[in-house]
Formats: sequence, structure tokens, C-alpha cells
Amino acid sequence: MPQRLLFIGLLLISTLTEARWYQPQHAEMGKPLYDKHCATCHGQSAEGASNWTERQADGRYPPPPLNGSAHMWHHPLPNLVGTIQYGQGNMPAWKDTLSIPESLAIIAWLQNYWPDDVYKAWEQLNARARNNAQ
Repeated sequence: MPQRLLFIGLLLISTLTEARWYQPQHAEMGKPLYDKHCATCHGQSAEGASNWTERQADGRYPPPPLNGSAHMWHHPLPNLVGTIQYGQGNMPAWKDTLSIPESLAIIAWLQNYWPDDVYKAWEQLNARARNNAQ
């Protein structure tokens, strides 16, 4: 229950301000989590696999960049958390390893390095998704 309240609170904050939805210290908490759980596949700098746009023999794609240069910004915050928690494609589910606040911290760390124009485009998409969910 506390995780759910934190998640709802962060979503509410993102609707009330034009600043990014997270605080710098929240993003800082995400770096060691990213390094431990994500960097092996997505790269130390979230650069993804060099061939991430090429479909593999199994029909799936290699890990994409998460640094704002690929499609991560096309997904609203609840979907990003869901992808971490439940997996997608080749990505495993992390729900038994990472809490929702830890998943949010990883997302904050990644988004902290997104260029402003990419973040603003994501925020507009995120706001539309929030409005459609209401």
C-alpha cells in the first residue's frame, strides 16, 4: 500500500508542476539500482545495444537505449513502471527484485539525462495518458 501511495503522489506532483516529476535525490537513488539491475543489458550509459533496431532470429529486438535517444519517451510513466515490474519482450520481470519506488528511481535517473525537448515531449504524452485514464 505505501508503494502505491508513493506512485500516486509522484503522478500528482507531475500534474501540478512544469518541473520534472522527480527530485534530484530521487534520481540519484536510481543510479546504483540501474547499475546493478539494468546496465548489463542496456549499457553503463543507458546507450542500449548497438543493433537495437535490428530484429533478431527469435523475432525480438535487442535492448534499446534508455537515454532519451530511442522510444522510451513514447511510454507514459505507469507503462514504464509496468515494463520494469512485469517485463516485456526479452526483458525479464523485476517485480520480485525491485519495488515500485525503486523502479521509479531508475526511471528518474534515466530521465534526468534526457534532453529537455525529449522530456517535454514525454511529459505531454504522459499528461495525455493521465487525462485519458480519468
